[in-house]
Amino acid sequence: MKFMDKDFLLSTKTARKLFHTYAAKMPIIDYHCHLSPQEIYEDKKYDNIAQVWLGGDHYKWRAMRSAGIDEKYMTGTASDREKFDAWAKVMPLCIGNPLYHWTHLELQRFFGITTPLSPKTADEIWEKTSKKLKNMSARTLISSSNVEVVCTTDDPADSLEYHMLLAKDTSFKTRVLPTYRPDKAVNITAPDFAAYITKLANVCNMEIKTVDDVIAALIKRADFFAANGGKISDHAFVYVPFEKATDEEVDAIFARAMSGEAISEAEGDCYKTKIMLALGRKFYDLGWTMQLHIGAQRNNNSRMFEKLGPDTGFDSIADEKIAAKLAMFLDALDSEGKLPKTILYTLNPVHNFVIGTMLGNFQSSEAPSKIQFGTAWWFVDHKDGMEEQMRNLASLGLLSKFVGMLTDSRSFLSYPRHEYFRRILCNLIGNWVENGEYPDDEASLKEIVEGICYKNAKTYLNI
Repeated sequence: MKFMDKDFLLSTKTARKLFHTYAAKMPIIDYHCHLSPQEIYEDKKYDNIAQVWLGGDHYKWRAMRSAGIDEKYMTGTASDREKFDAWAKVMPLCIGNPLYHWTHLELQRFFGITTPLSPKTADEIWEKTSKKLKNMSARTLISSSNVEVVCTTDDPADSLEYHMLLAKDTSFKTRVLPTYRPDKAVNITAPDFAAYITKLANVCNMEIKTVDDVIAALIKRADFFAANGGKISDHAFVYVPFEKATDEEVDAIFARAMSGEAISEAEGDCYKTKIMLALGRKFYDLGWTMQLHIGAQRNNNSRMFEKLGPDTGFDSIADEKIAAKLAMFLDALDSEGKLPKTILYTLNPVHNFVIGTMLGNFQSSEAPSKIQFGTAWWFVDHKDGMEEQMRNLASLGLLSKFVGMLTDSRSFLSYPRHEYFRRILCNLIGNWVENGEYPDDEASLKEIVEGICYKNAKTYLNI
């Protein structure tokens, strides 16, 4: 078998048929990413591949640091070409790492380059990509990837001006929708919490003195997002909090936080619980899907956090217990008849069976697989992690109703990750068929594969 040829990762005849005949043709709904709507609207262009590849990509930065590359070649003052050459030097070392596959899928799909990247090929690849990038831009990279919908990640205080402009721009066919991410209003123990609440009050043109005021402001902004195409929320937690307290107790905690006092974790959970329950009810009323990303331990390296800030490659997997409070949170909303469609992601694969069994507690005829096990994410977004997540979901729920893949990326070159996922999916199903574990029923297999790749997300998210 040739290196990353047309049958890459497809080990059986059935897998090859499912991918080439069905999966490869499906449009993409990228329902969670970190692309900039401004860059999409302004149709950002790039002078060279380092700008589109290495700017902000903490996945690559972590690999480069592991290879002993100096920080100036990642986040520092080195030139674009020097940064590219540093990445080319690291690339041959990435055997078994998904970065190796992602990098070469991107070179193949966008630039037609099948030569592996290394110091020996760096000059050739730099020149070829630089030439082709002259005719590429943020929009063409999206359009050429057959992307139907992009859901960005946006703060409730955001003006959504670029989403509005894109909605009016009939020349660009991909829909760009906002996703409501209120983490800054929820994380009461963060040092910039009080400043953010002041900002939220100004955006809403109202005073915020109590927790009910915070909720009113957040609901107002949720309505604004909904009016501009929003259909999804997103929330990041080490664990989903659930700690009940009286309104008076929560208001006292909030007042202390606004005055700059330190808030304990337990006190913070009281506030977060009240906010998240109120938001969950609102999302249900709006018909939204609530995404809960669980298990990231962030900013572990204090020295580098002080130097570079968040999202620069110093996060890892948390090992907190998650089951009990997650169940109480979902149950509280379900008991009121207000549990929205919910996607549960875990960064810690130890919790796969916790999530996989939690789903069955709260399913409903309101939607097939109303509570979803979100795709393998971040540190488990690789072949082994994807296979494990899908095997676990199949064992405990309905893989056939899974809403599938997302990029979770800041790069416009990341769309081959959907292809990577689809190849792994088709290989997994193909092996089951050829092992006699599922019948070779083409109509059923077509429905399952097309559903997971595209149709399930379109229906589930109402996009």
